[in-house]
Amino acid sequence: MSSSESTGAGVAVDTGRAGAVRLDGVTHRYGRGGEAFTAVGPVDLAVPAGEFLVLVGASGCGKSTLLRLIAGFERPTQGSVRVSGGESRPGATAGVVFQTPRLFPWRTVRGNVDLALRYAGVDRGQWPERRAELLARVGLEGTENRRVWEISGGQQQRVAIARALAAENPLLLLDEPFAALDALTRERLQEDVRRVTERTGRTTVLVTHSAEEAVFLGSRIVVLTKSPGTVALDLPIDLPRGDVDAEELRASREFTALRAQVSHAVKDAAAA
Repeated sequence: MSSSESTGAGVAVDTGRAGAVRLDGVTHRYGRGGEAFTAVGPVDLAVPAGEFLVLVGASGCGKSTLLRLIAGFERPTQGSVRVSGGESRPGATAGVVFQTPRLFPWRTVRGNVDLALRYAGVDRGQWPERRAELLARVGLEGTENRRVWEISGGQQQRVAIARALAAENPLLLLDEPFAALDALTRERLQEDVRRVTERTGRTTVLVTHSAEEAVFLGSRIVVLTKSPGTVALDLPIDLPRGDVDAEELRASREFTALRAQVSHAVKDAAAA
């Protein structure tokens, strides 16, 4: 059953649609008794289907905790997390990409993608076509037979993204996937992810420390306070999406102003 909720911008959304996310009064604690601490919350968020939401904030503010709750890897101590109108289930409701690729090193690129297709329940006869499509989406045509150690770190992360897209879940979760990469590779992968998510229309939630990355990728940015993380800023990003020149976008006056606004918000939230 569909339900309606409002985003921080006051826009009503159908949170029962495939890929939509809704967090109601979410608080999460770790530990017990005197050692218990609250990592995040309370947080209320409504993420419409097809949105690219970026969670940004200082280290330890609860960004990754929120992502794990959305993925269904953990259950909130209080409140509820709903994805596509139902309870989030690990591996069933979202594709997840972590900071490190987490590939199987004894498998080829083909083997890593095929394993994801198998887990996704794709008919074996469709694997060659689906694999070729996925690798083309992330710019890895012709790498099927290469071993993991024969490709660069950036290419390994592309394989991880292809695996996350294999199940065609309506939700994609990215936990600082570019943090360990050099600046040039990071920018190229940001452009790849922006392009892929635009083409597939998937709801995407990204965790990052970077204000620049947040503004470049997000259609909406949520800045979290220091632990326990709550929403300090909920900002829609009104920048061209679609087919735009990445360098021109990053150099634009509007981009620079938004990057400064988010950067200042992160610093203020961390200091409060």
